[in-house]
Amino acid sequence: MILDSINGTDLTPVQKSRIELVNDHITQLSSNIQRLDKLIDLMIEPYEDYISFLCQIPGVSINSAITILSEIGVDMNQFTSTRRLTSWAGLTSSSNQSAGKKKSVRISRAGVYLKPCLVEVAHAVVKDKNHPYYANKFNKISKRRGKKCAFIAIARKILAAAYHMLLTGEIWNPADLAEVETPVEQRIKYVNQILNNY
Repeated sequence: MILDSINGTDLTPVQKSRIELVNDHITQLSSNIQRLDKLIDLMIEPYEDYISFLCQIPGVSINSAITILSEIGVDMNQFTSTRRLTSWAGLTSSSNQSAGKKKSVRISRAGVYLKPCLVEVAHAVVKDKNHPYYANKFNKISKRRGKKCAFIAIARKILAAAYHMLLTGEIWNPADLAEVETPVEQRIKYVNQILNNY
């Protein structure tokens, strides 16, 4: 395609040199990317079990699991609670109140690598049709607080899930999963059907 577009064009020696220079640069970058990928594969080898463990969380891919582990590590005892971890990651809104007046509740600028990764995961998981848990949470929060706040809230919930999984070794299974995935009306109908059968 590119060759067809320049067919019949007389390139000057300077233009040819510039094209060769750009081509050499692309080749060098491709080679560096391959070397870096191999290096990353070597570095994550001891953590493959943790990576596949975190991939149980809906929306978390291998790359995002690697980012999460590289930022927070595997030992969750360094964080005394999920609140500490989410605050360290910059996903906790500040509580700035004086004389009964609420001031800024913006999140901090911390977590420059972890926060964007988790927000990206949040954007992906709310569109996941196979796992509606986070999508339902997102819809409820966005009605009250707006979509931006809802994405941050989902990112915080994903990080909290990762914290508890790494701390306890339990698989991803939120306590309110049944309540979120099954509407209240459907649960009432189900209970009534069971009671009518007796």
